[in-house]
Amino acid sequence: MAKPKTRSYSRYGLEAAELLGLLIHDARIARGLTIAEAAERAGISRGAVRRIEKGEMGCSIGGAFELATLVGVQLFAAEPTTLTHHLTAARSKLTLLPKKLRKRTRAVKDDF
Repeated sequence: MAKPKTRSYSRYGLEAAELLGLLIHDARIARGLTIAEAAERAGISRGAVRRIEKGEMGCSIGGAFELATLVGVQLFAAEPTTLTHHLTAARSKLTLLPKKLRKRTRAVKDDF
């Protein structure tokens, strides 16, 4: 049987995935990890890290949980009734952070 092209998800599922992605993104930035570093440590691709942080539902749960554990996001702490409150707080916090994080490169000293 062929996969359906589109799939419908519950509002709770979509909000939970978005919240987890925002929390992972916030924790990764706070730890000073680039997407490439986080991907390497979690054993997933850079694209998978981006998709997890965006809250896309098609990502593997193992990759999302491994990434969350890597950056220190506590799983299963929020009750379903407080999910919307946490999601709103995470969204407002991330609007103040930079969208990208780049490591500063040191100037090469080539004067021997």
